[in-house]
Amino acid sequence: MLHEILLSLAGNPSPLLRAHNPEASHFAGITPPERQLLATAGHLSELHIKLIAETAEIAASHPSIICRATATGIRSVQLAAFRKKILQVEESILMDDPDIVGAYNIVPLTALMAEFKPWTRRLEWLWELVQFMSRMENGREMCHSASLMNRLREDLQSGYQDVGETALSLVTIAETAWVKQVSAWILYGRLPSFGGSDFFIRKLEDSGEEYTCVAALLPSFVTPATASSMLFIGKALNHPQVKRILQTGTRGLDHVSTKLNELTRLTFPLQSGNFSRAITNIRSSLAENTLQKILPRSRVVSTLQLLRDFFLLGRGEFAMALTKEADDKIRNRWRRAEKLAYEKADNLKNITVKDGEVAAVLARTWAVLASMQGQHAEEDEQLEVARDLLRLQLTKSSIMQLPVGTRLSNDSLNLLAASPFRNLLFSVPASLAIDLPSPLDMVLSPSDLQLYSHINAYLLAMRRAHIRLTDLWKITSLRRHHPAVGGADDQAVLLRQRWSARSCSMRSSWTTASAAIFFLGETEAYLQTEVVAGLWEGFHAWVTGRDVKDGSMVSTTSSAGLPAKLPAGDDSNADEEEDLWLPNKKNQSEQTAAASPPRQLSSHSPHDPQTLSAAHGVYLSTLIHRLLLTQPSFTQPLYALLVHIDHLISHVHRLHSIFTTIDLEDDAGVVDAFVDSEREEREVKAMLRVVERKVKTGIEEVVAALRALESDDAFMAEWEEAGAADDGVGRGGVGEGVGYLPARVGGVNRLLMKLDFGTWLSPVDEWKRP
Repeated sequence: MLHEILLSLAGNPSPLLRAHNPEASHFAGITPPERQLLATAGHLSELHIKLIAETAEIAASHPSIICRATATGIRSVQLAAFRKKILQVEESILMDDPDIVGAYNIVPLTALMAEFKPWTRRLEWLWELVQFMSRMENGREMCHSASLMNRLREDLQSGYQDVGETALSLVTIAETAWVKQVSAWILYGRLPSFGGSDFFIRKLEDSGEEYTCVAALLPSFVTPATASSMLFIGKALNHPQVKRILQTGTRGLDHVSTKLNELTRLTFPLQSGNFSRAITNIRSSLAENTLQKILPRSRVVSTLQLLRDFFLLGRGEFAMALTKEADDKIRNRWRRAEKLAYEKADNLKNITVKDGEVAAVLARTWAVLASMQGQHAEEDEQLEVARDLLRLQLTKSSIMQLPVGTRLSNDSLNLLAASPFRNLLFSVPASLAIDLPSPLDMVLSPSDLQLYSHINAYLLAMRRAHIRLTDLWKITSLRRHHPAVGGADDQAVLLRQRWSARSCSMRSSWTTASAAIFFLGETEAYLQTEVVAGLWEGFHAWVTGRDVKDGSMVSTTSSAGLPAKLPAGDDSNADEEEDLWLPNKKNQSEQTAAASPPRQLSSHSPHDPQTLSAAHGVYLSTLIHRLLLTQPSFTQPLYALLVHIDHLISHVHRLHSIFTTIDLEDDAGVVDAFVDSEREEREVKAMLRVVERKVKTGIEEVVAALRALESDDAFMAEWEEAGAADDGVGRGGVGEGVGYLPARVGGVNRLLMKLDFGTWLSPVDEWKRP
């Protein structure tokens, strides 16, 4: 019987210890206490047998490599230790150990089972762990590596020493296997060939070399910033230019050995701080030894300056020329359609605009900007670069990916994707885009460029409305009367009476246009001067290593001291350029002296691409929030107002053409039998009165939306949070060591104070008077 018990504990099923048959004949001479002890032995035997079978199944077929390694560890370490204990007990019995063998060589069942008592809780815990690895989650997939490691880490704090020791052994095995997977990614940029569905890095389908991080597959000790760093390292290693550098000479071996030194110093269980520091050191090593050769500082700064000048309307002449060329193109296409009644004006949206025509508008815009320089002006290298990279296109998709490092929620991104401001330039969705050359995609992701396109459409829509309204004052015949020579004859009196009547009928139109110009002027001044320029100066100072002096931002928006031409690539002078990743006091001082007034250099170290990308994401998301683009209560009435302003301008132009036709009929006798000018004049004036009220009501609604935002506690709390960070953005959760803190600029109350100076703000009921 003793031999039967030991064999059954070792994993051999025995009918003696079957709990379901306690009344069998071989139990006839066994007392109830002994039966209880045998039930305990049977429980251990059953757990051992089930653990052997289940761990073998997991080790052979589980989709997670980490779960397979853990199951193998249970078999080879924990169950092997249990079997070794059985052999030790058997050896003690054979050697008549007095601790187990009593008088007359009798082995008490109590003493025997006391030797295995510590294993009861341990095997029960192992069985629970194996069941956790085997069960299906959400009815779809089995346990993944992150949930297993998190479970093991939680059991380290169970309070039982034996369970804690077992969990420590298994968590070491699991995390060692996980680090091996990670090392393949951060050493060579390779995804696991087996078990890739369990790894937190995924390659996006139909996206070339685009990768994403699945947060649900990250263990608890990996912070979002560390995950972002690992994603960046692997993406950088997969970059073609980086591959070429690593494959030449011994640089690749040095690169791998540096990373291996960092990984071999890790201890298990992994500590979040130590692991984060190791990844940060690996990322810095990659930047210093490799990325500095392909992405110099001047190239990054000049690209950011280009985005500031053309997407954020830093160069006002670009917005003016683009608006004029687009209006000319559309005016030529809808010249006949303008004769439709105001109630049918929506039919204008059905005018087909082709991609080639949109591209031609941008080409003519570049020609206009080039002609503005004059024959003897210095060559504008930035303009030439923009001509090569920028493109104007019809928008066919509104799908947006979540930018790395952004603070925008999915709801905010959906609001941006549905933004209607891109419909105003051509009456169909069109946006400005840029094709960035490699390797700038390490800093600026495609989703970042989509955000720039949406900001550009928003700012350009207001600038376009402002420009078109001010152009109405160029129609001299509508606002000024030139007396005829002689001055007192009947013709002069008739002309003066005609102009006086028209001037009186147009007075409300000029008043409405003036009110809209004041509103747009103050709103644009606030958005451009306080928000866009303020945030850009702070971010530009952070990128270039300059500080704020005397509590105010040092203006660095001038491109005179910056090389606007994007370098072609890795040339022979790359080592001589000031580098973004390595400190170079000489180059810093030379560029500082050439840029304008003396500036104080900051104390923080230069930034690697991942740090710069994370900080740029913070800058961009803060800019979007400060521009109120994520507030539909403001953007929706603003868009409606811009549409009404377009209608107002269209009707004024139409009325001017009618006045010209009437003057030709009355003064020169040129009569069009198919046109009833007087009837059209009455109809257009009636529609003009309607749209005037809509414009004035629209202004009031936008101002009311601003006042509602000012009194919204949730919005104001979010506003304050958008410009704050916990001891630097890097330690606030976006990226380790970033240290970029967005400037506290703007404020809805400041815009409202400017708008309150307008005397045109009167009750809506007064505007509705005929």
